[in-house]
Amino acid sequence: MHERIAELGRIRQEALDGPPAGTAAQHAKGKLTARERIDLLLDPGSFQEVEQLRRHRATGFGLEAKKPYTDGVVTGWGTVEGRTVFVYAHDFRVFGGALGEAHATKIHKIMDMAIAAGAPLVSLNDGAGARIQEGVSALAGYGGIFQRNTRASGVIPQISVMLGPCAGGAAYSPALTDFVFMVRETSQMFITGPDVVKAVTGEEITQNGLGGADVHAETSGVCHFAYDDEETCIAEVRYLLSLLPQNNREAPPAVPSSDPAERRCERLRDLVPLDGSRPYDMGEVIAELVDDGEHMEVHERWATSVITTFARLGGQVVGIVASQPRSLAGVLDIHSAEKAARFVQLCDAFSVPLVTLVDVPGFLPGVDQEHGGIIRHGAKLLYAYCNATVPRIQVILRKAYGGAYIVMDSRSIGADLSLAWPANEIAVMGAEGAAGVVFRRRIQAADDPEAMREQLVKEYKAELMHPYYAAERGLVDDVIDPADTRPALIAALSMLRAKHAELPARKHGNPPM
Repeated sequence: MHERIAELGRIRQEALDGPPAGTAAQHAKGKLTARERIDLLLDPGSFQEVEQLRRHRATGFGLEAKKPYTDGVVTGWGTVEGRTVFVYAHDFRVFGGALGEAHATKIHKIMDMAIAAGAPLVSLNDGAGARIQEGVSALAGYGGIFQRNTRASGVIPQISVMLGPCAGGAAYSPALTDFVFMVRETSQMFITGPDVVKAVTGEEITQNGLGGADVHAETSGVCHFAYDDEETCIAEVRYLLSLLPQNNREAPPAVPSSDPAERRCERLRDLVPLDGSRPYDMGEVIAELVDDGEHMEVHERWATSVITTFARLGGQVVGIVASQPRSLAGVLDIHSAEKAARFVQLCDAFSVPLVTLVDVPGFLPGVDQEHGGIIRHGAKLLYAYCNATVPRIQVILRKAYGGAYIVMDSRSIGADLSLAWPANEIAVMGAEGAAGVVFRRRIQAADDPEAMREQLVKEYKAELMHPYYAAERGLVDDVIDPADTRPALIAALSMLRAKHAELPARKHGNPPM
């Protein structure tokens, strides 16, 4: 027995160490090894590895002579701030992290365990795609991962951390998860690489130019968070996990807050200009409202006319959707509607209450928007809000015009409460545009058309756009002092905490695509 135990120790150490040359090569690129990454993610000493001694059984192309332990992926579970988290990490030192049959089976197993245990799954991706030598077996392995990603969607949080190249079918598993983190310069995602692009289209582009972190964070919207180094990236993954529930049957974790619930936000009275044409930073409004000014913005650099962010109010996690007047005046366009819709769906799936801060002039007009499908993309946001059963509170800061007012969680589509500031303007459109339509003939017939226009604009505002018009008709529950917004939100969320709403019995809906 002592000899067998000694033999086990040697084998285990071989599996733990991996190829020394591969470790040096990773470090030379400024990258960590799979186990170093897991150590950063999980609480010290908490990692429990699964199938450490697994080896492939493929033959041909020299594979039978090279059978390293782990087969290029480290799988297991541990804790993050004391809560269970499952993880798999590609080991680029072994077969370049490429996926073969045994490699895929290990991932399938840990995904099944995460779903059964009801705990988040984090993938640390640094692999070269399918293992070509294993042919269709490798492709079938990816299919099993995709199927489990889909089955786990809305059941447990799934987070993909891109720490190296991710090409071809390997890019689809991260795309199926809830969040994608990337590291600048070292991680890339694309379906076809630069060489194939050049061969097919003649375009020359680098890997980072085609699918780097900044491209996906700003242009494609594939990446939710982008950071300069692995350490910061993984630390932010830990922070995000602290804001999410373990699964769809639990509430998000609450923490005691040192920021008083009754704290008034006097600065808000001056932060938002009365003039609807003047921009301001909605991020500053959010920082004033939430606990300790801290929030974690999702898709910060993509579709910037709307903000989607996680924060705490009175120690409770909330999801905030907010117009951003500093970008395109806060309009809704194709990308911002899609961005907000997915965030609303995510919050609803994991019982995160929604607060919507509205200052929206409408949908972005233009041929490109119409031909690009603004109707169906805007309908995604409408569908997401109408389908959401979590507590929902709308706050109208300034203007809310047309269909965009309805889409941004108005009372008419199911918001539990709608609050407004005294400067709110809720209308079909802005007064200038409305007067031009309603009083067009009177303006044209006037001796002084411009003076008549100004007079009729004032009349329209006085009749239909005063701050209490919607409140008088029950479409706004209360008009509040901006300084009282934080206490009002915390009180409302406390009241709604036990909200229970059921959707009609159905297999699933058919949302706009």
